[in-house]
This record gives sequence, structure tokens and C-alpha cells, in this order.
Amino acid sequence: MPDRIPKSVIIAASVLGLMALAYLAYSRPGYFTSQTYLGGILLIECLAAAVWMYRRVFFPLIMVAFLLAGVDLPVGAFWAILRWVFLAVGALAGTFLMFRERSHHFGLFHIVATFAILSALASAAVSQFPQVALLKALSLLLLFVYGGTGARLAVSGREQQFFTGLLLGCEVFVGVLAGFHLIGIEMMGNPNSLGAVTGIVGAPVLLWGTFLEETRFVQRRRFALYAVCMYLAFHSHARAGMAAALVSSGLLCVALRKYGAVMKGASFILVLVSVGAILQPETMSNTYSSLKTSVIYKGGSEGSILASRESPWQRAIESIHTHFWFGTGLGTVETGKDPRQVGLFASNSNVSAENGSSYLSILSGVGILGVVPFSFLLLLLLGKVLRTFYWLVKTGNPCHPAVPLALIMVAGLLHAGFEDWLFAPGNYLCMWFWSLAFIFADVAPSSAPQVTFAWRFRAAQRGFGVAPSR
Repeated sequence: MPDRIPKSVIIAASVLGLMALAYLAYSRPGYFTSQTYLGGILLIECLAAAVWMYRRVFFPLIMVAFLLAGVDLPVGAFWAILRWVFLAVGALAGTFLMFRERSHHFGLFHIVATFAILSALASAAVSQFPQVALLKALSLLLLFVYGGTGARLAVSGREQQFFTGLLLGCEVFVGVLAGFHLIGIEMMGNPNSLGAVTGIVGAPVLLWGTFLEETRFVQRRRFALYAVCMYLAFHSHARAGMAAALVSSGLLCVALRKYGAVMKGASFILVLVSVGAILQPETMSNTYSSLKTSVIYKGGSEGSILASRESPWQRAIESIHTHFWFGTGLGTVETGKDPRQVGLFASNSNVSAENGSSYLSILSGVGILGVVPFSFLLLLLLGKVLRTFYWLVKTGNPCHPAVPLALIMVAGLLHAGFEDWLFAPGNYLCMWFWSLAFIFADVAPSSAPQVTFAWRFRAAQRGFGVAPSR
């Protein structure tokens, strides 16, 4: 396997490791009765096994690690630190394998991402909390290194297995979310997080999966899970999550000329609403009032529908005016507190604030000069999204691997306008988005007539479009 370390190195490391363990067992027997040390040994073994099967295992493993660190479950605190260990190991192993094979290119997207990291590092020099800003910049560096190496290696040459696994993973994830919802546990911790994962992770991928040729059972299963995902998105009352799910789903249907599916979905919702209004008019009226308060005005009954965002947006704009050129440091804000009172590497409300938008947050953090490479990075992504949708409209074929990634990019970029996560490397959505963004930079249709990535999925209907490029 090309992703494996040479056998001679593995054998030598195994022999040395066994000798070291034997010496420790003889000289320090207490280490092997401590849960901490045994847990550390188990972690090292798991990491070694994951590196050994790097292409097949590490991408889902690192996604699960970041997700578990963010869920509102007892395991969250345990994974809060371990996620960084997994990310560091993934970035280092991916870099080693990438340079060992020397068969992968680095283009404009990767160059711009490098300059974005440099601007983030430079912003730490002017921050009131330089250690915190530096740590956040280095975390973003690790994320981009993994995205540019490990995530790309997980796909290159095994597109069929990767996207099949991506579909299956989203099915399992939405099923788990629904299971916890049924027993009354809010797995994601808060409605905004539930709306975010259903709108950015579940809905785009599951709807795309329903248009692929599979058995009738698989298609119905995916459609049922998509319906559950949309229900959870609307149940969350998170406007940004609902918008991300609806826009990405609508774009896919329109690009594939599935106007009938859009009309059927809208008609089904209208029929349910009408039946409810006829059978229980009072309950329907109360539901409408509740939705108006909790969704449209977010707890208020007057003012703008964006009233809940106006306060953090205003604070962010004031910070941008005050630190126009170089910002306050990535992920930090200027406060009157002494850095020694909040800790050298503390990331909490004393050093950071919710800006209500990822774009305002990055502009506030790195300033008008530092935001230039970040802006170019997003523009490059948008260009690839437009090219993918042009290809999709022209061919009517959903089977290109760039299609689900383009949907995720659209959902993520839309959602990031109202939530602050796009450049927060500790966030599971940030990990999900940028890992797939680096893959998307490789698989997006180019201006050249040839598409270099093999693909074996077929459309769900015969005569649905041209066959995918081989």
C-alpha cells in the first residue's frame, strides 16, 4: 500500500517498542497499573493503527474526534484535548506521505491558503493576547496542512470508497441525531448547533445520495433520512441552518431540472399546513405565533428580523473601525483585562466574543490588510462552486464527486454569514468544511475538457444525462 510506512521501519519500531515496554514493566511496574498510563498506551496504539491505514481510517477518525469534542455528552471533555493530538498526527503523517509519493500538485488554492496562515500569524503580533492569537493561528495552520495533505490523500485514487463512506457516515449521523432526539436528549447541546449540522452536513449529502442509482431500499432509506434531517433542521428553529438546508437542496433540484420534486415538496408542506389549520385551527394559530416569535424575530415581537444579530454585528464593526489595518488578532478581541489574569493560552469570553458572522469575525481579527488572502481563498472556492454548477446544469449528471462538495460549500458559506465558526479551527464545522474544501479544490471540474477522477455511481434515472467522465 502506498500509504504505509516501509516494512523495515515498522519492524524496527516494533522491536524497539517491545524492548522499551519490557524495560518499563521491569523498572516501573506502577505504570502498568495506572489508568492514565494504560489509557495513554491505548491511545498510542490506536494512533499507530490509524496511521498504518491512513487513507482509509484517518479522515473519519479525525471528524469523529472533533465532533465528540463539541457534543453535549459526557465524552466531550475527554476529546477536547485529544482532537488536537489527532489533528497534529494527521497533519504530520499526511505531509510525510505526500512528499514521499511526490505525485500530488500544489496550486493557487494552496498558495493562497499559505498566505492566509501567514496573515493570521502576523495578527498575533498586534493582539492584546498574543499567545492566544498565536495558538489559534497555529491551530488553523494544522487544519490547513491536514486539509492540503491528509484529506486529499483520503480521496485520491479511491473516490468511490470515499464518497460511499461519506454518504454512509451522514446516514449514520442523522440516524444518531434522530435517536437522541426521540429519547429527549439534545446531542448537539443547543438548537443552533443542531440546525448547523443538519443544514451543512446532513441535508446536502443525503439529498444528493437520493439521485444516485442504488436499490429501491437504499434510495428510500436515504430519502427518509433526508426528511428526518429537514425535520430536525426546522425543529431547531435555527434560521441559518434552515436557510443552508433549503438553499443547497433547492440549488441541486433546480440544477438537475427536478422542478417536480420542488413542487411536490412544497405542495406536501402546504397540504399538511392546510389540514392542520382545518382540523385544529386554534393549535395552528398558536403554532404560527410561536414560530413567528422563535424563528422570525428570535424571541422578540418587534423590530427587524435580524435584531438578534445587530448587537454583535455592531460590536464587530466598532472593533474593525478601531483596529482597521491589522485587527485585534485571530480569534481575540481587545478588552481591558490583563493578559496575565486570563491565562497564556485561555480561549474564553475574556479574550474572544461572538461576532454573529464569520466574515466580520475574520475582518475584525486580522484587519483590512490581513483579510486579503482569506478573501481570495473564499473567492477561489466560489469560482469552483460556480464551475461545478455550470457543469451540473450542462450535463444534468449528479454523479461527479464535486457535486456534493459544492453543495456543502454553498451551505457552509451561507451559514457562516450568520454564525462565527468558519475560521475557528476548534469547531467541528470548521474542520468539516475546510477538509472538504481542499478536496473540492482537486475534484472540481476544470476548464479543460478532461476530468481526471474516476467515478462509478450512476444517476437514479436512465437517460438522466451524459455518463460521468472516466
